[in-house]
Amino acid sequence: MPYAELPRRLALIAGLIGLPALPASAEDLPVDLELVLAVDISGSVDEVEARLQREGYIAALRHPDVVQAIEGGMFGRIAVAYVEWAGDHYQRTMLDWTVIEDQASAGAFADALLETPLTTAHWTSLSAAIDHAVLLFEGNGFKGFRRVIDISGDGHNNRGRPVEWARDEAVAAGITINGLPIVNDRPNPWGGRPPAGLDLYYEERVIGGPGAFMIVAEDYTAFASAIFSKLLLEIAGETPPGQLVVAR
Repeated sequence: MPYAELPRRLALIAGLIGLPALPASAEDLPVDLELVLAVDISGSVDEVEARLQREGYIAALRHPDVVQAIEGGMFGRIAVAYVEWAGDHYQRTMLDWTVIEDQASAGAFADALLETPLTTAHWTSLSAAIDHAVLLFEGNGFKGFRRVIDISGDGHNNRGRPVEWARDEAVAAGITINGLPIVNDRPNPWGGRPPAGLDLYYEERVIGGPGAFMIVAEDYTAFASAIFSKLLLEIAGETPPGQLVVAR
């Protein structure tokens, strides 16, 4: 089917199944999901933990079940960006928007992530990470039925504006924020302990928007399992019962 015919066909399909019609614009590529993966690399995350996080995303992106979920969508493709963040001074888009639509493109994104150097920075600003991610959706060249920020971390917001303000503005813009709090009992590099009740903190202050949920990783070794489950749910547009899953 010629691409010029796609907007008209999509409008017809949307009317039949009750979905919002996409604008008849050749500038924005329709996708099932626009997804920002926002990953905590603050000082509380040591080198081993940072590597476990990175390996978790790489393994999930390469997994055949994740690829099959992507291919099973209405358009059979999603757009993904990968961000690392710490304090309000440090948010970096490590991999910009990329279309993933099959095993080859998923593998290429994972390979690019594997080759990206691991970094670390000080402090934790969930609010600045959300604000940075929101800006990435503007003029990105894609039109998704869903826009999601998937934010993971092991600490409370301790820099920048209140995280609730950033969350509420993102939700008002039509963006859903899902969380992946890492409940880690290992001492951080300066001898302190991660905050208690991080799962409740994420539930009350971080996640929000239609279908928002979080998956709690009980430690960094559970991160790979958590991100795999989370990606499958996000790609499918599903919300687990009670908005909470614990990965072990």
